[in-house]
This record gives sequence, C-alpha cells and structure tokens, in this order.
Amino acid sequence: MSEQSLSPLHTLEQQDAFISRHIGPSAEETAAMLETLGVDSLDTLINETVPGSIMVEQPIPLPGPKTEHQALTELKTIAQQNQIKRSLIGMGYADTLVPNVILRNVLENPGWYTAYTPYQPEVSQGRLEAILNFQQAILDLTGLDLANASLLDEATAAAEAMTLCKRMSKAKKANAFLVDDQLHPQTINVIQTRAEPLGYDIIVGDVESLIDEHEAFGVVVQYPGTQGNIRNFEPLIEKAHGKKALVCAAADLMSLVLLKSPGEMGADVVFGSAQRFGVPMGYGGPHAAFFATRDAYKRSVPGRIIGVSVDTRGNPALRMAMQTREQHIRREKATSNICTAQVLLANMASFYTVYHGPEGLKTIASRIHRLTDLLAAGLQQKGMELAHDTWFDTITLNAGAVRDQLLQAALEAGFNLRKLGDDQIGITLDERSDRAEIEALWTALLGAGHGLDIEALDAELIARGASSQNTEQPAETSEDSPVGAHSVRESIPTELKRTSAFLTHPVFNEYHSETEMLRYLKRLENKDLSLAHSMIALGSCTMKLNATAEMIPVTWPEFGALHPFAPVDQAQGYKTMIDSLEEMLKAITGFDAICMQPNSGAQGEYAGLLAIRHYHQSQDQGHRNICLIPTSAHGTNPASAALAGMKVVLVGCDDQGNVDINDLRSKAEQHADDLSCLMITYPSTHGVYEEGIREICDIVHQHGGQVYMDGANLNAQVAITRPADIGADVSHMNLHKTFCIPHGGGGPGMGPIGIKAHLAPFVANHPVVGIDGPNPNNGAVSAAPWGSASILPISWVYIALMGGEGLRKATEVAILNANYLAKKLGAHYPVLYSGRNGRVAHECIIDIRPLKEASGITEEDVAKRLMDFGFHAPTMSFPVPGTLMIEPTESESKAELDRFIEAMVRIREEIALVEAGELDADNNPLKNAPHTQADIIDAEWDRPYSREQAAFPTAWMKQSKLWPMVNRIDNVYGDRNLYCSCVPVEAYAED
Repeated sequence: MSEQSLSPLHTLEQQDAFISRHIGPSAEETAAMLETLGVDSLDTLINETVPGSIMVEQPIPLPGPKTEHQALTELKTIAQQNQIKRSLIGMGYADTLVPNVILRNVLENPGWYTAYTPYQPEVSQGRLEAILNFQQAILDLTGLDLANASLLDEATAAAEAMTLCKRMSKAKKANAFLVDDQLHPQTINVIQTRAEPLGYDIIVGDVESLIDEHEAFGVVVQYPGTQGNIRNFEPLIEKAHGKKALVCAAADLMSLVLLKSPGEMGADVVFGSAQRFGVPMGYGGPHAAFFATRDAYKRSVPGRIIGVSVDTRGNPALRMAMQTREQHIRREKATSNICTAQVLLANMASFYTVYHGPEGLKTIASRIHRLTDLLAAGLQQKGMELAHDTWFDTITLNAGAVRDQLLQAALEAGFNLRKLGDDQIGITLDERSDRAEIEALWTALLGAGHGLDIEALDAELIARGASSQNTEQPAETSEDSPVGAHSVRESIPTELKRTSAFLTHPVFNEYHSETEMLRYLKRLENKDLSLAHSMIALGSCTMKLNATAEMIPVTWPEFGALHPFAPVDQAQGYKTMIDSLEEMLKAITGFDAICMQPNSGAQGEYAGLLAIRHYHQSQDQGHRNICLIPTSAHGTNPASAALAGMKVVLVGCDDQGNVDINDLRSKAEQHADDLSCLMITYPSTHGVYEEGIREICDIVHQHGGQVYMDGANLNAQVAITRPADIGADVSHMNLHKTFCIPHGGGGPGMGPIGIKAHLAPFVANHPVVGIDGPNPNNGAVSAAPWGSASILPISWVYIALMGGEGLRKATEVAILNANYLAKKLGAHYPVLYSGRNGRVAHECIIDIRPLKEASGITEEDVAKRLMDFGFHAPTMSFPVPGTLMIEPTESESKAELDRFIEAMVRIREEIALVEAGELDADNNPLKNAPHTQADIIDAEWDRPYSREQAAFPTAWMKQSKLWPMVNRIDNVYGDRNLYCSCVPVEAYAED
C-alpha cells in the first residue's frame, strides 16, 4: 500500500458505522433521486419541505454513532448488572422453557418478526394459521365459544373484560364492578385506573359476599387465586347471573390443563396471560394475553379476531374478521382503543402448544403440580402452616414473626419468594422446577439437616393418591401422617379436576418431533410476505429495517429471565438501560420526562390523556373534559379520549388536508371553559408538514388546554424538529415504528410517552414496584412497571448505532424517499395532498377514486394486484377512503423504490386498458388478483390475458416469487359466517 493511499484511523473506524447499513440509498442513489426532484442536496430538500419555524437549530445532544460490536459490548456490560435468581414469585409470571426450535425459527427469525399486521390476508396465511391455532387452544382450555388473537397483558385484558361486561350486561342501571381480592394486585390496580374516568364503582373484597350486598354489572375472580387457592365459582356465577351480572375469570393457562375450565362453570369471559407457554418473563413483557367469551358477545370483543372465510375458488382462507369494529365505527363511543395484538408472542405460545400437544402439556402441568404437592407436604411435615388447602402451583405459608428471616434465607439460597401481608410468604413453582429445587427450598426454609426424603415422600403421595382412588371415602389422615393433613388428591378438589378433552384437533397432535415441527414452522413462514421479501410501504406504520444487531439482546438471558417483580437491586442492568434510553428519547423529543409503561401506541395515547386529566384535576379544573380531534385522526384517538373520560369535538380539515385553523379557533373559544386538550398528529395524517402547527398549539394553550401529539409520524421529526419544541405537552413514541422494534405480524409494540415537566407527576406509577418521579398513588396502565421491557434494548441499540448524526440522516432520507415516490408516481396517479413547494413529508397519498370512476378499478383491486408483483399493499383507504397511503421509510434503496414504482406503473397501464375497453371490466388481472399457482396450472384457463401477465408481470418476478397461497378472500362471507377456530382437516381434503 502506498503512503498516499493510507487513510486516517478515524476514517477507517467510520467505515464500520451502522448508518449506511440502515439507510437504503447509497450516495450515488441519493444524488440521482435529488436530481429527479430538482434539488442539489438533502439540506435543500428539507428546507423546502419542513417549516423553518420548527426546525432545530442545533444537533440533538447524543453521542456519536457506535459500531455494532461497540454497541453490543456496551449493552452486554449493562445487562450483566442484572442478577438472575430463581424467581418463584408468581403473580401471573412464571419461568418457562422456550423450545429451541421455536426460539431459533420464530423469535429469532426475521421471516416471522418483520411481518406486518395481516391486513392483506392472501400473503399472510402462515401467521393467520398460527394465530388461529392460538385461538383454538384458548377455546379448548377456557371452555368458551370465541377467543381473540391476543391482547397486551393480563391486567389490561381485565380492564377490557370490565368494559365488555358494562356494555353487554342486562343490569343496565348497575354501576358497580365487583373485584375478587384474590386477583393479582397489578390487575386490581389497572382495573381501578380504567374505571375512574369511566365513572364505574370498583368494589374489592370477598366477591361471594359482595354479590349479595351490591347490584353490579360484572364480577371478576382469579382462578386459581393470587395466593394459589382453587375455588369452585359455580354458585357465585349462578347467583351473579340471577342478578343479571356477567362473570369474568382471570385464569392461569397452565392450570387449566388440569382444572375444570371456567367456561364449564358458566363464566362469561375468561382472560389471562399465555406467557408461561414458552415466552420468557422479560421483566414484564411482551407477552400475549388471551381473551375468550361467549358467541353472544362477539361484537364487543376487544382487539382482533382471526376468522375462516373462503376465497374465489371456494377454498378455506383465513382473515381478520370484523376488522372495522369499535374504534373505526364507534370512534368516540368505543369501549376499547385496542388496535393491535401481541401476535409474535401469541404465535410462540401457539407453537409451544402445537409442539407439546395435549399429552406433553399434561406432563408439564402434572410435574409442576406434583412438585408443589411435595414442597407443601414436606413443609407441613416439619410444622409449617399453609394458608390454603388447595393449590395448583402456588402455596402460601403462614410464616408469622419469622417471615422476613425466611425470605432472607431463601434469597441467600438463590430464590426470590413473594412477600405477602399478614406475615405470609408465597411460592410459585414452574416448568423449570425439579426435585433438586424442592430440596434446596426445604433446606433454605427449614435449615440444613431437615431430614426430609423426597423419594419416600413422593412414594407416600402416590400411595395415598391411589388409596383415595380405590375408596368412596377420603383416605384418613392423622397428625402423625408424613403427608400431614393434605394429599395429592385433595390439593385439587375432585369436582374441579378437568374431565373434558382439549387440543383434539390434528394440528396439536402431529408435530411433536423436531423434524416435523421445523417443517411445519417453515411451511407457515413460506406462506407470508415480510420485510425479508420486499418493501412494505404501509403509510403511518413505518416498516423500516429491524437490524439483526438490534434484535440480538432480546434473547440474552440477562434480559429475558428476570421476573418483573424481582427486587429492584437485582435489576440494575434494566434500570441503567431504561434510564439511558429515557435520556436518549428526551434529547430526541425535547420532553422533560418519559413514562415507559404503555405497551402499545394506543396505550400511550390513553396514558398521555390520563396525565392531562389528572393535571387539570390538580389545578381544580377537573371539569375540563373537551378533547378536540381533527377529522383525519387515527381511529384510536377518539376511542382513547372516550376511555380517558373526555368528550370529543371534531375539528374540520381544509381542501389541502390541513387542520382548519378557523374551525379550531372557533371551537376552542366555544369550549374554552371546558377545553382539556387537542389531539393532533404531526406531520399530519395526510402526509404533510402543516405550516400552522405552532399557531394551532398556541390557540389551544391560550384557551387553557393541553396539546397531545400523536407520535405515529415521529419518523419525520427525529433530529429535524422536536414535538416539545413545536408546542406539544405530551406525545407517545411508537418504538415499533420510529425506533425499530419489529411489528411481529401485528405486535409487539411499545408506546412510551414524553411529557413536559408540569405533567410529569401525573403519569402512571405501579402498585408493586414503585417508579421514581410520578405521584406514588397514580394508577398503572399496564401490568408491568416498564411495560414490555425486554424489547426496549432494540431501540437502545438502534439509537446507539445511529447517533444524532445518523438519526438526522434517517429522517432526511425518509423524506427523500417519499418525495421521490410521489414525484415518480405523480405522473401516473393523482397525489392527493402536498405541502409547501409541492413536497410531502415521509409518506404520500395517491388517489384511486378518479380511476375507479373511470374504470371500475378500486383501491382494493390495486392492493391485491400488487401481491402478484411481490409487494404488500400500502395502507388502504386511510385516512381517506379510496386512496393508498405510501411510506417507503429510509431503509429502502432506490433500486427497491424503482421496483415498486415499476409495479405501480404497470398496474396503471392495466387500468388504462380497462378504461379503454381493451380489458374486460370484470375479468382482468386486477379484478382477479391475486393469482395463485392453482390459477396458473389450471387446465381450463379461459381469461382474456395470459398466464405470464397474471403471475409474472415483470421480468424480475421470474427470478424470485412469493406466491399468494389463496385467491382473493370473501370478506363479507367471513363476517356473516363467523368461524374462529381451527378448520377441520376434511375441509382442505375435500378441496
């Protein structure tokens, strides 16, 4: 190497920076796109696009970009500050063994974690089948008619159950909801938080007594109770139904393998967490909650439901059923703002169920229960008193004055046990428990030399169990019995043992070898389109690169194995990482504080509005309850406002899609005495930077309101402007959009909120693990203190890899890519809205309505035809019906953008042929799209276009093609014939 060719060391180090790997266009491609737009630099483009009045004057104060090795090394050091002990705390969280075939091929597989919500089901049949399996498993275990595709966590599922009861109960005058004091404390707290703005009366106590004393619209119980006891709720349910109240049961999913299902007892709703079905605890999430109810209540089920319909060939095909419910139709009258599901985690639980099958689950559940029996029997034999005489996996000790001493002894032996009031200790066993652990617990609690023989005790339990099965009378016990006063038979009451079959469908009985399971996973993966295949240009959803380096820490045991209620001094790594991420987000957004608890964007909306509500109350302005919302807003905005106890007043938009400032001013003045807030998305939902955004914020503030900025479009703000500087008082940040947490087929997500100092005391706290900053008495909005904490490292790594410089470049290129697409497509389709200098923000809307009028081709036809080109459709008919909203993000190269443009141009040419009458109006490539292999090999092909045009409309399609697995699905049939469980194998065989 010549001396002249040597480069400075810092230049060589920069070559390993992550920025150029995250951002799609090369320098040459960037220059070419800028030339197309007629500008000479990214700075010029940004100055032409973003109002100068809101642009940041200084770079955001973040460290420089790190290499992947540097970032992961630093985070590993942080993670190692966590102490991983055996947490036998319970409270809805239990350790589990993630089957490696699922860990490697689902959780760590971009084919699964980069897919989007299955709005285009023809290229989503794999994940839809997995979720349908999840629903079927929940139906079998709960004994109910209908299950959804999962919810965010157990506590928020309880809140959703409450609102369903209020809506569906025939006790219309009742306003009380009765809460079992044996619910997990975080669940009780989230219910109370949800009920307060809705005006419900929450009464906590012994529900069997409360039902006699109160008129209620609903009751919720825990099965088994938080202290482990198993109760027969049939008399309570019968009594509640007699008073027209509905009954909900929070259930432990693993226990239902051995216990009589709540549905068989008569429960109307059963919910809980599927975490222990193969999903790490992860310091609280993400985990899939389950939610099942009766068929009569299907129109009020929160979240999403996967249903079975048929395609144009009459074959069974899966789709999201009743997609336009609740927030889209009812809007401000909605009882739920849930717009997502924990799909990736529900899929893991689904595959765990498929892999183990009914017999495998019985083995796991029986082992957990037998070990609990052994633990209990040994402790009783040595004189320790149990609080309850029934259990599945959890026992509660009446420890008396030595409680803290015993807890400390257990801690020194490596165990976290649950500290309860009344001098009690809770112990919950799990799938990882074994005989050695039982002996270690005996030693910790009873002392060395306790004299217990686990083999002898096990033999005694077996003998007593056999004896009790051979006599009509219970086997007698004596004080001298080595088992004490309880036998294995008695710890689950006979009348509460499961006798009904479950998981009888073939899918749960065929894939128990790893070979078969691997092939099943791969077959389903091959049915789905993900970012591993092509650009997913969904407007408002920011489907950017989820880099491998960002994903690696998710499966580190230092992050995955921690119980959310472990002692805080064992979670110092999490605290360091979360504090660091909060500082990063504060620098990016300009806010004074961050609340990390909301575990979805809609939860962030709700949490932010609650903070505003409580702030007004603290100022003796609790009457302020009017929320102004533009007509273009996301459906979750008015739904969130309703849940926060606010009344929605709509604000119009002008012909350019901007908020009508005169209408806003008029309504702010009209409601000045009662104005609570404005909810606004920036850049606007119409994909432009509104010039009047500062004036909009000022108007609201002048009339005593607060500004909530929806963070859906934060990807167009980062490092160029900041929501707090613009005038927002609170804003949520979709970490699954702007900050690279993958969408996972529809979830997980995180929606932390940034707040200004005056709102900081009013955000969520937590009843189990207090959070520094907010008022201690503030209620929780999620089950865990920091929401889905185990996915926060993804965003930490992304920001660390990009640094302030890289984040600004990402925003600039997102705007560049969107304007390039708008320019190229604008020659063929009307671009509905544009801002200053004819520019769009990070997304653009193309209008299909004029083409529909001229040709009969709809936006849905275009969406389905895009599948034949290997693309997922952009966002369809939102925020304007009859349109497509396109967001390319910064991660897509010019080559990929040009492929998409070519596809859209070819589609426009096909539409022109329909307009001209050269293609039949009803029998053409668009109306028949998508085309499957079955179409192409059909011997009776009689369409007025070639097979090649149908399936290989461009040359590059012949190199690699993802075939849609079904033809266009009949949505109307699916909703009119709602069927939400696994399809009998015969249905496919007949086809």
